[in-house]
Amino acid sequence: MSKRIYYFEGGYKYQLALDYALQTRIIPPLPIHHEYFMLDMSGYLVIRKGYAWDGASGPTIDTSDSMRGSLVHDVLYQMIGHKLLPVSYREAADYLFYDILREDGMVDFRAWAWLRAVRAFGHGPATADEKPMKFAPMPPEYVKQAKFGMANP
Repeated sequence: MSKRIYYFEGGYKYQLALDYALQTRIIPPLPIHHEYFMLDMSGYLVIRKGYAWDGASGPTIDTSDSMRGSLVHDVLYQMIGHKLLPVSYREAADYLFYDILREDGMVDFRAWAWLRAVRAFGHGPATADEKPMKFAPMPPEYVKQAKFGMANP
């Protein structure tokens, strides 16, 4: 298992420059295939070149010992958010995050604090649905409906 990931900064904060693969203990109910990731029935996770993520969330800074953990955690939460994995997999995703942080050299107290943070506050991001599409400027039919108090189609 490679510990190295290659990425660019920009757009989202980071974007994978090469595919990244990792054997996990997360076994999905069905194989998951997406344009930017896949998770097979043995727990083998592949994150494809071009996948974009924002690094660690919250009041923290991204460091070399957090990059791989944040990448894998973001992908797993995206699978949960898109209902490709049941929300019951969130705990396994959080503990895998912790394991990767420790494996990559993060001191135990900091990794533990990050684990506690995702356990306490990660429910929303893991279960967030797709955001509704917005338009700017508004299409004329919406402007007309808003002007006359009509409901959106």
